[in-house]
Amino acid sequence: MKHVSRRLLMAGSASVLLGALAPLHAQQVSNNDLLKLVKQQAAEINDLKKRLAAVEAHEHDAPQVVTTPPANAATQPVATQAQVQAAIAESRASELALVQAQTGNGGGSGGGNASWGKGGEAGPVFSSDDGFFTFKPDGRLLVDFTSTRGSSYDTRNINGSQISQARLGGEGTIGPLGYHVEADFAGNKVSLRQAYMSYETQLWGLRSKFYVGNFLKDLGTEGSSEQARTPFMLRNAAVTVGEPVNSFFGLGAQMKVYGDNWHYSLSVTGNSPSSSTTGTSSDSVAYLTRAHWNPIKGSDGFLHVGAWYWYESISSGVTSINNTPAIALDYNANLAVSASSIANPSQDHGSGYELGGVYRGFWAIGEYGKRTIDSHTADSVSRHGSSFAAGWMITGEKPGFTSRSGSWGAVKVNDPVTSGGWGAWELAARVDHYDYTDAPRGGLGQGYTLGVNWYLNDWSRLMFNYIRWHTDNKVGSFQGPDWGNSFGIRTQVVF
Repeated sequence: MKHVSRRLLMAGSASVLLGALAPLHAQQVSNNDLLKLVKQQAAEINDLKKRLAAVEAHEHDAPQVVTTPPANAATQPVATQAQVQAAIAESRASELALVQAQTGNGGGSGGGNASWGKGGEAGPVFSSDDGFFTFKPDGRLLVDFTSTRGSSYDTRNINGSQISQARLGGEGTIGPLGYHVEADFAGNKVSLRQAYMSYETQLWGLRSKFYVGNFLKDLGTEGSSEQARTPFMLRNAAVTVGEPVNSFFGLGAQMKVYGDNWHYSLSVTGNSPSSSTTGTSSDSVAYLTRAHWNPIKGSDGFLHVGAWYWYESISSGVTSINNTPAIALDYNANLAVSASSIANPSQDHGSGYELGGVYRGFWAIGEYGKRTIDSHTADSVSRHGSSFAAGWMITGEKPGFTSRSGSWGAVKVNDPVTSGGWGAWELAARVDHYDYTDAPRGGLGQGYTLGVNWYLNDWSRLMFNYIRWHTDNKVGSFQGPDWGNSFGIRTQVVF
């Protein structure tokens, strides 16, 4: 019986080890997980030895009488073997559950893991072992200091500081389903920014994504980019002049389709939650489409060609339009190109064109935008904005402009300051033109911006912008030709 018990012990141990090794051969498990598993198996084998020792001790103490085996003698070892098999089955069941959790075969349940610093953001990304569930705390902080000098009007020569963005929220996925909720606490008010649900799938064999909620629209190179990613502190003239009434964010639905060297988007949006009507009138509804194409794309860079168009039915609650985008920095509201307001607007539409590209550490983008506003009581009015910008990543990183969507993303820093390096340095320049002369008493404006960006690491940046600006307004408090200089510093972190 002892020999039988030992053989059963060896068989049980072999079964336990083979049960552990088979799933591990099929799936890759880390060294730490393998060590834990080996320790667990050792403990289970030790427990099995104790059970067998107890059985053998019981057999040793029993009277050893040699007689003719009874008719049911063949069934006596069955009880012992049943105990062994039960122990093996129990061990293998617990081991299988462990390996399923480790390799993701358990249907999305089990432990989990966290990774840091993905996508150029400093926060953690939590995910289930099979990646079916993910969640990431989301936020950013942008703090600005600005100063203006040289204007003929003393009220334009002001200094100030502000929190441009202070956002907090979260985003994640449930398989192909996604969600993103983010609130902005800047400007002495709270407003929703990204607040949408999404679904990612294949459409005609192409990667596609659908959005429902409040999202950033796909409007030009900088209008489709988060402000924390653009190379300058202020978005360019093409998109600030060409934006619709319901601005860069809108509440509605959007579709994006991606090819190897192109993308296309279509959206229908009303007012964003921060600017929605009170229920006394309908929203302004905008229909926007944009596409870009990379006719040349290689390891050293790509050529970018893009265009966008939108049409908007303006809410009856909008009694006039007199948007005057800033031409230097956000804080100084006195620096703008002005024109007479347009009363009783009925509809408007805009269009834009993009041409640029990236070559190694260099980038250049030219963009033009036009907006035409129709009125129930006046003639149509068009406004024009154009911009040309170029930059150089001095330390050799790839520029943040991406070929996938034709927008600005994160810069991957080769030698972060937080690791004892110099970080990444970027030199950039831009020329913006604002033309409102088609409107009654419409003005002109130009901005010439020189920027230096210091990326401390993938998720934090210091920005230095110098703007030489000029306005020639025909209406308002700052009429006639006026020149001045503005300087801005921004510190930011994205998590």
